[in-house]
Amino acid sequence: AVNALARTPLAAVAKRLAGIAPERPLPALAAETFTRWWWRRRRAAPSPAGGRTVLLWPDTFTNHLSPQVGRAAVRVLEAAGLRPLLPPTAPLPGGALPQPALPRLRRTPLCCGLTYVSTGQLDRARAVMRRTLDVLTPLLAAGRPLVVLEPSCAAALRTDLPELLADDPRAPRLAASVRTFAQTLEDFAPDWRPPRLDRPVAGQTHCHQHAVLGDAADRRLRERAGLTGQLSGGCCGLAGNFGFERGHYDISVACAEDQLLPAVRQSAPGTEILADGFSCRTQLDHLGDRPARHLAEVLAEALGEADA
Repeated sequence: AVNALARTPLAAVAKRLAGIAPERPLPALAAETFTRWWWRRRRAAPSPAGGRTVLLWPDTFTNHLSPQVGRAAVRVLEAAGLRPLLPPTAPLPGGALPQPALPRLRRTPLCCGLTYVSTGQLDRARAVMRRTLDVLTPLLAAGRPLVVLEPSCAAALRTDLPELLADDPRAPRLAASVRTFAQTLEDFAPDWRPPRLDRPVAGQTHCHQHAVLGDAADRRLRERAGLTGQLSGGCCGLAGNFGFERGHYDISVACAEDQLLPAVRQSAPGTEILADGFSCRTQLDHLGDRPARHLAEVLAEALGEADA
């Protein structure tokens, strides 16, 4: 219903009231969230036994706006011999892992707190982060990594959380467990051979990944998959809520025109356009003529073709 209303004249009224730039389309909500897909899949077929258990963080972008990224990541992680599990949203006794019956419980989604940090609501951010610590600490006690698909969320959990909760000894332990998708495959499935794609790439490495996480593991994974070339630096210009806010549209477009859009326009036909960040993909959807995908989606698609 919300998606249908977003294509009517009411969308203009909603954007004006919310302070959204009139040039920006409203993001479409997923018909089925990633977490709902996950629990439905768990009920139908429990996760395969064996393999290193990794916790997969269901960030808000992946969960509500691009669940195909989460589904693709599950496919790749399992193909690499890992056992991804989603965290519950209430503390479990004794560090027990979530069971398929948990979807029947009333749950409040977990959050990294980045939205509150970026809008200056630091007390609210601390409360959200402390609740996340309460849930994740027992699940990470056995040295399980926390796989985060959205770079901005990974950066918040790696740096903002321990800085804002400096009085909590659990915070640095959680931060140390955070891994990007590529780092997880490199650290915990080093012998896995990704499918060969043998095509050039263009696109964007997320700003937060540049600043906090680094992209060395991503570059090595792309090389092993036969994805050649480099992704652009700089900023896509959307930057979370910034590019959506009224009065920022022209600056947002100018940022994208600095490096990202020229790199995509100049890429050869057949080039894979990559952007792990939701903001970067959204900016390309709005301003470019070639959509971008998360690396997990590209690898999962290749796995499906290999199976066929």
